[in-house]
Amino acid sequence: MPKPENPIQMAVIGAPHGVRGELRVKTFTGDPLALGDYGPLFSKDGRAFEVIDIRPAKTVVVVRFKGVNGRDAAEALNGTELFIDRSALPDDGEEDEFYHADLIGLAVKDETGAAVGRVTAVQNFGGGDILEISHAGRKGVLVPFTEAAVPEIDIKAGFLRIDTVAAGLVEESGDEEQGADARERGPKDAGGDR
Repeated sequence: MPKPENPIQMAVIGAPHGVRGELRVKTFTGDPLALGDYGPLFSKDGRAFEVIDIRPAKTVVVVRFKGVNGRDAAEALNGTELFIDRSALPDDGEEDEFYHADLIGLAVKDETGAAVGRVTAVQNFGGGDILEISHAGRKGVLVPFTEAAVPEIDIKAGFLRIDTVAAGLVEESGDEEQGADARERGPKDAGGDR
């Protein structure tokens, strides 16, 4: 298979493990041990990597790649990102499961159907997925990737719809009645005891 036309990052190579060419690899797959099931992996420069052995090791997997036979060869690969073509990934997931790569670039529409931006990235800082979008001329607007905030996703049509209130992009209409006493979310006395 040639270098991927629509590359999806599957892993990044870390430090060598031992002296026989094994490497620590951080995977971005649901099952880290499935990394070898996708066929050859490719680096950005087009080099192909074939997994010949893989085993778990704490937060990473230890991988032996075909042709990497010593510690020096393994050290030279530290930091190499590994990709496959999007076409190699199965499309038979659950209805509400999406590949991050399929979400990036989608048009963002509001409740009225008006185009208001585009998905620029999908982030996860430990509390769940967050869509980073351009919205109303602002870049880097973060929207929780929940069913309430993103009630409709149509990959084939190339858009997703957000609920601007649930996404935190506009205030609820009930807040207007609070007038001057309305305050932002957060602790009343920032930095004090809670």
